Amino acid sequence: MQKALLSRLLHRDLSNPQHLTNVHKFYEVPSPAGSFFSLSPSTNSIFKPKDSTIHKPLSIQQFLNKRLRWITLGGQYDWTEKVYPTEQPPVFPDDIAQLLRAIFPAMKPEAAIINLYSPGDTLSMHRDVAEFCDAGLISVSIGCEAVFIVGVESQERPEGDCRVQAIHLRSGDAVFMDGASRFAWHGVPQVVPGTCPEWLKDWPSGEEMNKNGADPYESWKGWMANKRINLNVRQMWENEVT
Repeated sequence: MQKALLSRLLHRDLSNPQHLTNVHKFYEVPSPAGSFFSLSPSTNSIFKPKDSTIHKPLSIQQFLNKRLRWITLGGQYDWTEKVYPTEQPPVFPDDIAQLLRAIFPAMKPEAAIINLYSPGDTLSMHRDVAEFCDAGLISVSIGCEAVFIVGVESQERPEGDCRVQAIHLRSGDAVFMDGASRFAWHGVPQVVPGTCPEWLKDWPSGEEMNKNGADPYESWKGWMANKRINLNVRQMWENEVT
């Protein structure tokens, strides 16, 4: 299931130009006929900077190995203005929505942020407050293990006191932040290197063969070995769950 989810997110959805990334703001991002992973790691400078006086061209290896930090699905959150744009968002991928609704029927997936972490990367403490409803948040982890910190105000303690919990997240773990934790402060202070499950390390290699019997992603073998992929899903609007 984790490999199937990765394939949909990083082969299909990343290649969809409607799903913006952190790279789109500064670069012209090409739209490959298939997956970005179908390109050779030696492919150079296919990401042209919008302002060449500030940024240099990016190779596909730079893009996939380090520079790609997040991808948006559905509602395209504006990280500069901290709001969702008012125009109609792209449709949230139906197969992913159905999978999540089967597990968490109390919310409707309408927007998601896919975070890509490498060892040394962190996510600072923050609250998710841009949505127009208080439906719970879904967070799914794939790949390397991580430390997740969440803090909520205590009802039993003096005003301003906070209960803080550190959670060790492993590949396949899901967190549902609802009720008191919906607007809690949370972050990721550590991604643990070398903890990706053995059966997942070689992804995307070994998942499929082309018509000539060759592995189309062989050159990217081991890409997941030191990656953590986090799918964070939100409901944007009130009264949407049916």
